[in-house]
Amino acid sequence: MILYLMRHASAGMFRENPVLDAKRGLVKEGKDQCMLMARMLSALKVQVDVIVSSPLKRALQTAQFVGTELGYDGKVEVSKSLLPTADFAEFQDMLVKYAGREGMLAVGHNPVLFQFLGRLITGNGGAAIRMRKGSIARVDLDRHPPRLQWLIDPRTARSIYASVGKSSRPKTSRK
Repeated sequence: MILYLMRHASAGMFRENPVLDAKRGLVKEGKDQCMLMARMLSALKVQVDVIVSSPLKRALQTAQFVGTELGYDGKVEVSKSLLPTADFAEFQDMLVKYAGREGMLAVGHNPVLFQFLGRLITGNGGAAIRMRKGSIARVDLDRHPPRLQWLIDPRTARSIYASVGKSSRPKTSRK
């Protein structure tokens, strides 16, 4: 299975009250990040069979926006194994549950996402991988150990899109 591990997009400032923080939705910048990252996934011809999200509002919104842009017509599944307080064993159980799928997009939170990513690709969590808001990592779980194939954040995606429209060749005049 190919796992696309995504950190939720920008949702504004952290709230001390856990109940209020759980209801924190995406801000305009976050919605823009979702659209940008979904376009990037489409350009890379990404196919997902299932989208799984943390139950927190900002992650669910991220999953729904990206799913819609990718043309995903299924229901976004909700899993507590993607909460900020989840542990690696819960995350592994979720992966086993969806093991028959070819491609899975999982949307969650830091710090657990980069810890899960590190544990997946090193086996012991020794890798420190930064995932900015809206970042997506592609991990090939069929390899042993699983292999990180790429990690793209919204800043990189913006740079790529900005450079794609420009030709690298100088213009010549035709008379």
